Amino acid sequence: MSSSDIFIGETIGTALLTLLGGGVCAALTLKSSKARGAGWLAITFGWGFAVLIAAYVSAPLSGAHLNPAVTVGIAIKDGDWSNVGTYLAGQLLGAMIGSVLMWITYYGQFRAHLTDPELGADLSQPAGPVLGIFSTGPEIRNVVQNLATEIIGTAVLVLAILTQGLQDGGKGLGVIGVLITSFVVVGIGLSLGGPTGYAINPVRDLGPRIVHAILPLPNKGGSDWGYSWIPVVGPLVGAAVAGGLYKIAFV
Repeated sequence: MSSSDIFIGETIGTALLTLLGGGVCAALTLKSSKARGAGWLAITFGWGFAVLIAAYVSAPLSGAHLNPAVTVGIAIKDGDWSNVGTYLAGQLLGAMIGSVLMWITYYGQFRAHLTDPELGADLSQPAGPVLGIFSTGPEIRNVVQNLATEIIGTAVLVLAILTQGLQDGGKGLGVIGVLITSFVVVGIGLSLGGPTGYAINPVRDLGPRIVHAILPLPNKGGSDWGYSWIPVVGPLVGAAVAGGLYKIAFV
C-alpha cells in the first residue's frame, strides 16, 4: 500500500465511521428526531454497523485500521512503524470530516434541541448538552476507573483484531474479518461501554470533540477538555497492552 492510499483510505473510512456512529447518537438524543430515545442497544449496534461499513469501504486502500489504537497494536505486532504517522493523520482528518457531515445531516434537529426553552441544560457543567453526540464522557468521574475502563475495552478490541490476523498480509481486511470486528465492537459496547461510553479509539473521540468546539452550535456548552485526554491515552495504552500480550502469548 502506498502512503497516499493509506491516507485516503483512512480519511474516507474514519469519516464514514464518525458520520454513522455520531449519527446514531444524534438520532437518539435530539429533539424532533424519529429515533429519539431508542436506547443503548441502538447505540451499540449503530456503532457496530458503522465499523462494518467504514471498514468494508476502506479496506482495499488502507487495510481499514480506522483507529490509532489498532494502528499501534499492529505496529507492535509487526515491528513496522513506517506508516503510523500517515495512518494517524488520515484518521484524525476523517473523524473531523465525518462529524461535520453528521452535523449537517441533523442541522435542524441540533437547532431545535439547543434552542428549546424546556431543555434547561446547565451550561456551567464541563460537558455541554449535546457533547455526548460527538464524544464520550463518564457516568462517574473517577480518573483511575475511567482510564482503566478505556484500557481494558481497547485491549479487548485490539487483541481480537491481532489474533484474527485481519490484515491479510497487508492486503486489507477480509469480508469475514470485517464482520467479526464489527461484532466485537458491539460486544464491547454492550459489556464494557456503560462506565465511559467506550471510546476505544482516540480519534473517534478527539476529532469530533474538536468539531464540537468549533461548530457554531447555540447554547452548546463546554467540550469537556479536562476529560479529553482519557479517551486518547487509555486506548493507546490498551493497544500497547494487547500488542505486548500478543507477542508474549501468540508468537
